[in-house]
Amino acid sequence: MTQTPAILWFRNDLRLADHTALHAALEGGRPVLPVYILDDKAAGAWTPGGAARWWLHHSLAALDTALRARGSRLVLRRGKSADELADLAQQTGATDIFTGGSAEPWARQLDRAVAEQLQLFGVQVHRMRTMMLFHPDQVHTKSGGAFSVYTPFANACLALGGPRPALPAPAALPGPPPVASDRLEDWQLLPDSPDWAGGLRATWTPGEAGAQARLTAFLQGGLSGYASRRDNPAEDVTSMLSPHLRFGELSAASVWHAVRSLSPDANTEKFIRELLWREFSVHLLWQHPDLPEQPLRREFSAMPWREDPDALRAWQRGQTGIPIVDAGMRQLWQTGWMHNRVRMIVASVLVKHLLIPWQLGEAWFWDTLVDADLANNAANWQWVAGSGADAAPYFRIFNPVLQGRKFDAEGTYVRRFVPELARLDARLIHAPWEAPETALASAGIRLGATYPHPIVDLAGGRARALAAYATVKSAA
Repeated sequence: MTQTPAILWFRNDLRLADHTALHAALEGGRPVLPVYILDDKAAGAWTPGGAARWWLHHSLAALDTALRARGSRLVLRRGKSADELADLAQQTGATDIFTGGSAEPWARQLDRAVAEQLQLFGVQVHRMRTMMLFHPDQVHTKSGGAFSVYTPFANACLALGGPRPALPAPAALPGPPPVASDRLEDWQLLPDSPDWAGGLRATWTPGEAGAQARLTAFLQGGLSGYASRRDNPAEDVTSMLSPHLRFGELSAASVWHAVRSLSPDANTEKFIRELLWREFSVHLLWQHPDLPEQPLRREFSAMPWREDPDALRAWQRGQTGIPIVDAGMRQLWQTGWMHNRVRMIVASVLVKHLLIPWQLGEAWFWDTLVDADLANNAANWQWVAGSGADAAPYFRIFNPVLQGRKFDAEGTYVRRFVPELARLDARLIHAPWEAPETALASAGIRLGATYPHPIVDLAGGRARALAAYATVKSAA
């Protein structure tokens, strides 16, 4: 008698190593039916943007290749998750579905809806933790509440002794039953015309193998200068693991243990703290499901934001006339990623100097980042805006010129992504409007023609932001 399979429902955990749901599905020796469902309607406004869909296509292809190498394959279905899972269960006789949990509000609602519908067919859904380092119930204040400040949260995580040990990838998998599968190409996740993904292809290798290779390279190279040089965008010392973590091609736990296996020093400790900042964002979203839409500090609902579509468009296109900002926004468009220090600078300019709502910046990042993660995107935009948990005070306004001069002192990063300024001296490159006409002319620059004038006076924009913040303080 043929044994009924267990269904393994992949979500944002597209890997085989350290996959608790996969290991649970394999217990008992049953066949395993791996499936991914493209359920565009479930996420509502937070359906993955263009860059993330590009990544998803290649990550699913890589996952299918890894499964086939082990004697299995990935079944693709498009539609309502509960309906597709019910159909697969009825076709195969499966009575158990194993899947990873997630912190996104829409995903938690989907989990409940799927479990309720499948229960009617006698099918049980088993949710496992495949993404978080710690379940939110594990990390709490002494009074049992949720943390709203990062440092106590991180210390509480460290006091737990770290996440569970990472699990190995299975060497072989039992073959799945023959069921119909969509063709990945038919989902049309890749750009058609124009093809804007050339820079993404040149920068990234989506999939578990690419993730492992990037982690190995970082541990052997960039990590050695991480603590002291990670804020310098021209230097290759950040891990660039964020999209691999966002799609679950690596588990955060496996990264944690890989770093902990090295001799402890300032670099490893700083990186572990950065993993915990990511975890803090996930826990915030778990506790505050409206984090992507509403300010955590409710008094910021009274913030007198401006409508300025022209300024927003200039910011999106990297045409603000502020070099470090334009470099960051162009890096984002070309590669689907932006250096973390520069993310803070461009976000600060948008919400403070331009006084444009943080939700509009969040939405642009959502569509253009390959690592667009709802928890991290929302929490970090609110952090910059001053409205989130443990946020930088609103009156702490980054001066993008000073930031550029401090962290890109030679102008290397700006030259890379704003080539029209490449011949300008490093002393002038972060504020070309201050350069003598002779210096501009010798560098082939005509402000307002080859490179824009700044769209905002930085001192005036700062004063306007502080005045706006004063109204929030008075309303609180």
